[in-house]
Amino acid sequence: MNIQLANSADELKKVAPILCQLRPQYSISQLVEQIEKQQENGYQVAYIEKAKQVVCVAGFVISEKLAWQKHMYIDDLVTDEHARGTGVGSIMLDWLKRYAIDNDCQQIHLDSGVQRFAAHRFYLNAGFNIASHHFSNTTF
Repeated sequence: MNIQLANSADELKKVAPILCQLRPQYSISQLVEQIEKQQENGYQVAYIEKAKQVVCVAGFVISEKLAWQKHMYIDDLVTDEHARGTGVGSIMLDWLKRYAIDNDCQQIHLDSGVQRFAAHRFYLNAGFNIASHHFSNTTF
């Protein structure tokens, strides 16, 4: 399986339906527009195709913070609902780890909704630790 970075509008349109499985609040066009805005700040999208169908997508950014030094933050990682359990998520995560190493990152971080138990098992089995609680305030 070949992992590619989505750099064109056509590629973003191709991966958007899979990302919408994780981010259903967006339409395809809204999602593509938002990704293009985020790409201006370093956001990247990697995807796996199998039999010419996108089966896994990851959105990430490489950044630096005082707490984490140079790191990769995975914003979005979704395997198509029909391809879950086939190993493509693990292939993507292994690729992301190698990409982080190749880009001199010291750490990889991500957040996962508290209700996503299957995703938590996946991340724990992949060597991730639950290192903190994420707090947010959306009421101001």
